[in-house]
Amino acid sequence: MPPSMSVSTSSSKVSSCSQFVTVVSKCTVFPDRESTLGDLKLSVSDLPMLSCHYIQKGGLFTLPNHLSLPSLLAVLKKGLSRTLSRFPPLAGRLTTDADGYVYITCNDAGVDFVHANAARISITDVLSPTDVPDPVKEFFAFDRTVSYQGHFRPILAVQVTELADGVFIGCAANHAVTDGTSFWNFFNTFAEVCRGATRVSRPPDFSRDSVLISQAVLRLPDGGPKVTFSLDAPLRERIFSFSRESILKLKGKVNNRKWTENEGIDVIELMGKQSNDPLKNFLRNSNAKAAEISSFQSLCALLWRAVTRARKLPASQTTTFRMAVNCRPRLEPKMEAYYFGNAIQSIPTFASAGDVKARDLRWCAEQLNKNVLAHDDRMVRRFVEDWERDPRCFPLGNFDGAMLTMGSSPRFPMYDNDFGWGRPVVVRSGRANKFDGKISAFPGREGGGTVDLEVVLAPETMAGLESDSEFMQYVSGC
Repeated sequence: MPPSMSVSTSSSKVSSCSQFVTVVSKCTVFPDRESTLGDLKLSVSDLPMLSCHYIQKGGLFTLPNHLSLPSLLAVLKKGLSRTLSRFPPLAGRLTTDADGYVYITCNDAGVDFVHANAARISITDVLSPTDVPDPVKEFFAFDRTVSYQGHFRPILAVQVTELADGVFIGCAANHAVTDGTSFWNFFNTFAEVCRGATRVSRPPDFSRDSVLISQAVLRLPDGGPKVTFSLDAPLRERIFSFSRESILKLKGKVNNRKWTENEGIDVIELMGKQSNDPLKNFLRNSNAKAAEISSFQSLCALLWRAVTRARKLPASQTTTFRMAVNCRPRLEPKMEAYYFGNAIQSIPTFASAGDVKARDLRWCAEQLNKNVLAHDDRMVRRFVEDWERDPRCFPLGNFDGAMLTMGSSPRFPMYDNDFGWGRPVVVRSGRANKFDGKISAFPGREGGGTVDLEVVLAPETMAGLESDSEFMQYVSGC
């Protein structure tokens, strides 16, 4: 696609899509250079996501003083076109060959760019309510679109929504093509390019030579897979914020230590998303360090206990806490840090409701800690072999009423994006992949170890969580 055709000239006026947000226009943006990248085979970490919704995340920004809205849209379209040349898979489409293998064809087919208006909504309207307000869900394209549809629809869509005093830049990306690491690398590169960068600081790696690339075939039903959770169940969604101080206190309690304000959150955090082999080897050889529970595991244990109490589960019922872990640093040899695609596996930790409620925070955190430390190269390969024996889509949901699924990561650089007029005021997500028990961890805007938990629960469970004194004592402002 030649540079002169990097943005299509066609656009359409669209009627109001909700009582809050009106789609003003829509066009296709193409890469500013023709792709030379060949087809990329979906891996055993990509293929299970074909039944999941597109990832929907984005940032709320104040309005730039130096740009009119038409100029702002032009900057974003041009920057997106240039960024797509660095991320050719996002401008492609999914294809399935005669043998059933699914590929990303980097054919420069382009992405959707949507301009929407929500002039009756202000930044305060987004930030001030207790629950995440419904209009936020309209700040994203491809609402509840299943990733398999990437065979027929763009792999990426960018929606720019005008607010009364701000602008929301939301991206919807096919989850069979990107995980959180790849998504935020694209989003931050998009911002970097819009600021005028000629070289990106974190070039993506498109290699397909790891153990994740398999000869196993995922057989899909006619028309493609469906999501495995209810789309109509009543839910509440709330952001719970945790300050540096409260997390230090929580970690101190879990580790039976007194922490000071001068002490770091974790010199090297034992999070599934970021743990690395040297750290793991060090911990295995150090009884003192191996006994230490990370701040994030402490926070997960706190939530696990509180939600289990709020659900009023019988003591004999098995509860499950799932955590997504990054396989890139766990494999031997390690994958590139910015490998583009999914390189995640879901680790379940099981415990009876009676144990979760009766035992202390440290015990719950230890169960999570042991599973994270055990997920090494051998375990990653075992998960791959298990999937190859039974290729399947990922069963996302809360099937027995006793599950929690932790996604995203407070280590993702969600606030390290500046399109030319400052960092986001806040990061939010859309309606995608939301069900009772889905939790997403975000960094707090202040940094320094602050964490925001996006918690989605049944209304009666959320009410119980809000009245849980052990949990709420650590929540900022409560």
